[in-house]
Amino acid sequence: MSDVANPSSSSTSLHATTTLGIVGGGTVGGGIVSILTSNAPLFTTMTGKDLLITRLAVRDTSKSRDFITPEGCKVTDDFNDVINDPSVDTIVEVMGGTTLAKDCVFRALKNGKNVVTANKALIAAYLPEIESLVKSVNEDRNEGTKPVEFRYEAAVCGGIPIISSMQGDYVGDEVEMISGIINGCTNYMLTSMDRDGLSYDESLQGASDLGYAEADPTLDVGGFDARSKLKILMRLAFGVDVPEDEISCKGITDLTKEDFEYASMLGGTIKLLGVAKKLSSTEVAAFVSPAYVANDDVLASISGATNAVEVLSSNLQATTYSGQGAGRYPTANSCVNDIIKVCRGDVNPLPFNSKQEGVEFVNDFKSKFYIRLRYRDQNGITADCGRLCEEHEIGIYSILQNPIKNRNDAAFVITTDSVNLSKVKKFVAEVEGKSWCRGEAFFMPLLRDEAM
Repeated sequence: MSDVANPSSSSTSLHATTTLGIVGGGTVGGGIVSILTSNAPLFTTMTGKDLLITRLAVRDTSKSRDFITPEGCKVTDDFNDVINDPSVDTIVEVMGGTTLAKDCVFRALKNGKNVVTANKALIAAYLPEIESLVKSVNEDRNEGTKPVEFRYEAAVCGGIPIISSMQGDYVGDEVEMISGIINGCTNYMLTSMDRDGLSYDESLQGASDLGYAEADPTLDVGGFDARSKLKILMRLAFGVDVPEDEISCKGITDLTKEDFEYASMLGGTIKLLGVAKKLSSTEVAAFVSPAYVANDDVLASISGATNAVEVLSSNLQATTYSGQGAGRYPTANSCVNDIIKVCRGDVNPLPFNSKQEGVEFVNDFKSKFYIRLRYRDQNGITADCGRLCEEHEIGIYSILQNPIKNRNDAAFVITTDSVNLSKVKKFVAEVEGKSWCRGEAFFMPLLRDEAM
């Protein structure tokens, strides 16, 4: 174990102090340190307290960093040094993952420390348990003692204040639907495929060059990152806790330039969306998938690595939140906002629609669909598709096809009337068994067209 202390400042202050321990000295951790130190006088004025970073846990204490460690801050490679320090009031967890991070967060809360985190995976996996623990810890505290706070604004969409909005802005309202572009990497890729005509591989390389894509981009391009975020938003909006693997999830890996050509013919574009909708007082459905979005829809204009979440509610109708969904300073900014709220003693509201009894998740949804089929040209293809659509109760809305350039590898698109996803899957499975069908069919919902 290594524990390194920077020289302490000799200055004194008449203000009360709040001491912070940061676990994670990477991109976001460094951003938090930079924002807190560069704006220290302002934050003292806002909170009436001096915010002191007294502990910092990193993987390697010998590694040089691109931020200045605050005076008096002890740097360690063991997060236990941080959470076990009785002088630390608030733990900021930004190391990521769900194993060590869970241990860190749960033990910090049990030790009576406030916790601020940007850990999406942790929140998606353990939010109900964390809420229960915070409640238990606060019930056991002495009367008049300040309650322990747990905040996680940065866990979803980085710099967009969607968590606090869902917790506090819809108290007298009812959320009916959430739809959003909640992964910056894939939105950048889809924007470049649409506007610049790039292939999937070319757009992924561009995202990697700009630092949007990880070395292993599976969580992003597979839709899994968006699914984790959607699960958290569903918990806040509808009071349902759904196992992630029950939420229908399709990534962008099967999209082609051809799909954007057909989307343009339909008057729109393609976005990777996370969508959740309340079907009735007892049912909620959700999916993550590429989706056709009409050009006049607000989400169609969200380009590059920008995120956006649209909340449809009874009183406010459609409200859209957009901004930077990732990156050092957008994410760190949300963490700092949470830290300031903790220091000011702001009451952290429970989700306005906390755990609801009798609300069930429905693993199916209804929408109009876009179905792209590749084929070897021969007689009877249209008849096969028409017959199978009839068998599966799928109404054909339109058929689109570019001029055939290669009769051994051509494509056409069927758009459907509103139908359940389960029926589309059965139709596709049968089509893929036909001798004329080349490879797997691609299908996606059409947003707004009676979706769900």
